[in-house]
Amino acid sequence: MKTEMRQNGEIIVVTIPLQLKRRGGRKLIIAPEGAVEAPPREETLGKLVAKAHRWLRMMESGQYRSIKDLAAQEQIDDSYLARVLRLTLLAPDIIVAILDGRQPDVLTWRELKNPFPMEWEQQREKWGFCQPTARPS
Repeated sequence: MKTEMRQNGEIIVVTIPLQLKRRGGRKLIIAPEGAVEAPPREETLGKLVAKAHRWLRMMESGQYRSIKDLAAQEQIDDSYLARVLRLTLLAPDIIVAILDGRQPDVLTWRELKNPFPMEWEQQREKWGFCQPTARPS
């Protein structure tokens, strides 16, 4: 960060080098190296994961008999609801990473609304996740 005072003494210009980056359709401000900051979060994707699990519970409980019924109640397109419901098929460690805002930049709603592997290992490979560590017995 650099500050400068103009000759008239009234205006102070503060310059902060930053970078704008698109992530999940939103622009994020990336602070310069060495700056202390909270990690950026992809809140849209986290909210979609939460909605997907909520909708799944509603379907499994028998509250709604079909995706069409639930979509009508939520006043959304049934094909959109079906795409969001697929998020419940993500590996648990990937879901945790999304909710913590630690997912790779390539893992966006734009990426997830397209078909993706159902096998957790293939998901991890596709999006660059490491193997989950085994818990000690």
